[in-house]
Amino acid sequence: MKKDEIIRAWQDPDFRAELSDAERALLPENPAGLLELTDEALEDVVGGGSCVCWSCDNPAPKAPG
Repeated sequence: MKKDEIIRAWQDPDFRAELSDAERALLPENPAGLLELTDEALEDVVGGGSCVCWSCDNPAPKAPG
């Protein structure tokens, strides 16, 4: 597999899905790391569940200093 095809397979999920099992097996690991998280991993994600909105009734905290 050519270098540009490897990079495209890392970046383009549609192109990657069109590769045969043998071609996907030949792909080196993406240097950027994991591309997709499993459902189990997503259950452990913390931090996106709440929204803090500032308004006249709920002013933003004053900066220290």
